[in-house]
Amino acid sequence: MVLLATLVALVRNRDRDGQGPSKHAPDLAALTQPEVRTRRLVIGASALSVIVLVGLIVADVLTDRALSMLPVNEPVRIDMVGAQWWWQASYQAANGQPGLVTANELHVPVGRPVIVSLQASDVIHSFWVPSLHGKKDMLPGMDTTIEFRADREGVYRGQCAEFCGAEHALMAMLVIADPPEQYAAWVAQQSQPAAATTDAIALHGRDTFERASCANCHTVRGTGAAGTNGPDLTHLMSRKTIAAGVLTNTPQNLAAWIRNPDAQKPGTTMPTVPLSDADRLAVVRWLTTLQ
Repeated sequence: MVLLATLVALVRNRDRDGQGPSKHAPDLAALTQPEVRTRRLVIGASALSVIVLVGLIVADVLTDRALSMLPVNEPVRIDMVGAQWWWQASYQAANGQPGLVTANELHVPVGRPVIVSLQASDVIHSFWVPSLHGKKDMLPGMDTTIEFRADREGVYRGQCAEFCGAEHALMAMLVIADPPEQYAAWVAQQSQPAAATTDAIALHGRDTFERASCANCHTVRGTGAAGTNGPDLTHLMSRKTIAAGVLTNTPQNLAAWIRNPDAQKPGTTMPTVPLSDADRLAVVRWLTTLQ
């Protein structure tokens, strides 16, 4: 509202300062005559601003109170770590369901409380899924938690809300709220090791992945890749995006990301791995089997 009023004033007075095309002299009448209409506009705008701000404060307090009173019976517990510039999510084992690790994409059951333990591995990050809860900072060396519940099935976009470096704006996540039975199936599938393949090109890609520096940063359960510096790729193709929301998860985008990650996400910490075209295509072929 303040910016709109400033813009209107600038437009109205563009030709009154002697600099515009008409070069009119400035209007000094307000120095000797009261501006009743302007005064009323200012008073009205100020009162409206106060009413809107008070309304927002009341809504915020009521929303926070409602969120704090959510029941937390049998919650889903997730350990979330923010890093430059991606998210790691570790689901704790509970109720006979095994734990699992994924990245940049959370699945939660509709109608069930979720408690997320927040940590930062390097600098300050901030967990923010605006359709589910407010922001919560993630501080290095300090654990915090956030609780929410998705009451409707759908996909909710999240974002790091604290400037954390060059790629802060490209550190997104998705929270996918599934019906309970669909969520249980997702957990069962994500808990399994990487799918086996008999495709010769894909097997060559797996061997190339394990020989190259890829295996030093990424884990693929059931293979020799056990790195922890980058996202767990065991079920990579079950995710909607790669590079923390930067690219849609397709074989073409995977190939482009591996070929030159800095071109897709300038400043990314993922290095360019020197692979021949044939080896890179084989690696992509294998990665697409990780459903």
